[in-house]
Amino acid sequence: MATTLDRPAVPTVSLAQEASDPVGFAAALGGSFERYGFAIVSDHGVPAEVIAEAEAKAKAFFALPEEVKRRYHMPGTGGARGYTPFGIETAKDAKAHDLKEFWHVGRELPSGHRFTDLMSPNLWPDEVAGFRAAELALFDALDAAGRRLLAAIARYLTLSPDFFDDTVADGNSVLRLLHYPAMGMDGPSIRAGAHEDINTITLLLGAEEAGLELLDRDGNWLPVQPRAGELAVNVGDMLQRLTNNVLRSTTHRVMNPAPERRGHARYSMPFFLHFRPDYLIETLPGCLSAERPNLYPEPITAHDYLLQRLREIKLI
Repeated sequence: MATTLDRPAVPTVSLAQEASDPVGFAAALGGSFERYGFAIVSDHGVPAEVIAEAEAKAKAFFALPEEVKRRYHMPGTGGARGYTPFGIETAKDAKAHDLKEFWHVGRELPSGHRFTDLMSPNLWPDEVAGFRAAELALFDALDAAGRRLLAAIARYLTLSPDFFDDTVADGNSVLRLLHYPAMGMDGPSIRAGAHEDINTITLLLGAEEAGLELLDRDGNWLPVQPRAGELAVNVGDMLQRLTNNVLRSTTHRVMNPAPERRGHARYSMPFFLHFRPDYLIETLPGCLSAERPNLYPEPITAHDYLLQRLREIKLI
């Protein structure tokens, strides 16, 4: 049975190092991903004021009355845009729903774009002034940071640093604004059940509040403990599939708080960086060998894979 070890485990790497020592940074980032599926990233270049403004607007939205928030819920869309109410998302194979509500912001596409049939337009709440500008600013900043991290991942995999540029161009990335309400006594649910992320990589802001844990390859739950403003970055299932499990998509969860923190809500803002919908996820030749046969011999497009996984977590 897995146990929780209360000690820091995931290394912190500085994205500022990437400019002066791109090979060293790639080795540090990739090594952490291979060992843990996670890395903590400091000096990521996302301005503190952009983060603060986006968080403030998210909190203002979640403070609205329930009937107002539900005007922005679009049943049957997989929660791709707008509001998903408390008690809907359920981790794969879990019986109890997660203790959270959230809002999704997607990429803004120009009229007539080739992906408009696959990527829904954004919704924006009329009740929160400045919401759209604040969240799109954070989306763009995290998108830029994510591309720098992907260049390092490409180097680690001995690919050209620009390998991922085309794969994520106009990708179906999503900024999720998350609210875990204050809670009382324990029940069958936790804030976020054990799961893996669907996408390419995830960049998470707001994990400094205790609760985020990863399942180590040794079978122990380890805390992920970034400092304020740092990013917790993890490998998603799409990148794991592309690399034939060289880079691991690690099971993680958000546990309920200690009794003295039960009265405090938790807010976080993960950015799920995705491949473009028509990108064919096909195992990289450099990740195949006699000792590492192809675990994913059937290629699949990023869009089809996303739909498959959304069904598993009961969003569609």
